[in-house]
Amino acid sequence: MIIRAQNKELLARLAEPRRTIQVIAGPRQVGKTTMINQVLKQVNIPYLFFNADAVAEPIDSKWIAARWEEARAQMRFRNEKEFLLVIDEIHKIDNWSEKVKLEWDTDTFHDTNIKVVLLGSSRLLLKKGLTESLAGRFELLPMGHWSFAEMQEAFGWDISRYVYFGGYPGSAAYAGNEMRWRKYMRQSIVAPAIERDVLQTTVIYKPALMHQLFALGCAYSGELLSINKMLGQLQDAGNATTLANYLELLTESKLLVPLRKFSVDQSRKYRSIPKLQVFNNALLTVMSDGMTYEKAYTSPDLWGRWVESAVGCFLLDKADDLEYQLYYWRENNEEVDFVLSRGGQCVAIEVKSGRRQMNNGLSVFRDKFHPRYSLVVGGDAMPLEEFFAGDLGALL
Repeated sequence: MIIRAQNKELLARLAEPRRTIQVIAGPRQVGKTTMINQVLKQVNIPYLFFNADAVAEPIDSKWIAARWEEARAQMRFRNEKEFLLVIDEIHKIDNWSEKVKLEWDTDTFHDTNIKVVLLGSSRLLLKKGLTESLAGRFELLPMGHWSFAEMQEAFGWDISRYVYFGGYPGSAAYAGNEMRWRKYMRQSIVAPAIERDVLQTTVIYKPALMHQLFALGCAYSGELLSINKMLGQLQDAGNATTLANYLELLTESKLLVPLRKFSVDQSRKYRSIPKLQVFNNALLTVMSDGMTYEKAYTSPDLWGRWVESAVGCFLLDKADDLEYQLYYWRENNEEVDFVLSRGGQCVAIEVKSGRRQMNNGLSVFRDKFHPRYSLVVGGDAMPLEEFFAGDLGALL
């Protein structure tokens, strides 16, 4: 059983005096429920665990209040000094944040020491409620996709298998049969992520367009693709503003992000052609029709795309914890695959693979922007295994 880093962090927070609601948020199938079950076996606090997914009607306004009252009753009956209430899939309840705010503030007013942990499938589902209703009352504990080290420990994967099949632990059992793996990915991860995490939480006037955009963006991970070109490849695409808004939703859902070009001029960043990047390489693979592991691995150009995208996934996963912005840089024929920016300083990372020969991009970038560090990853430079296991924060 893999113990993720968030396990230790949550245990430490629950040992502190009651101050804030703990919110565990992240994309689908990264182990949020598994992690909280592990934590509940380790804590010495009496608790109740509920899953809002079992609620018949999402408009059941009394459900949260009833669960909270159960926790208060058990706390009083047992004469406990503190109690823990955990609610999974909290976003399934309409206006959940207003109801949570009411119950939390009631406990605060009456000095009732009930600590609370809420879990949700993505930051998109929790974002509005947290920022509008629960401001100042919560701490966010994000859970990202599984790392290479975790997939290696749990399933014995080597680096090439991780680069191709990505970091969804639930799909690992099917990786030996690519057809079955693709069906599982599409039915258990891709479809719910779009249908439930995006379409059911935001008013989308063109759901078919959202599906098309997601598929196109994943297939082009690691590539520059302008909004105008996207409009030309999508049916009933509408206008550029619509696509930009849909891309923002996919970013909040930890599925796909349009990286911007690094520049000291803020306006140039937002006018630049986006470089599409998935959050998990499994999405690139499953949306690349006709692709197989053997075909990708034995073709240097193709494998270079997968390697570069895998590095991008790793950098995206670390961005929240290390509080940096991720960009690319390109000028004429010179480019740098990834640029990390924080506090007025930057770090340049170039991925060396069979996709293309090394260019003078790093040298030109160093002369122009004077990064704190520049690093070459892959090929005969730093091995991917070593890069994925390193301390990225030491470069910032």
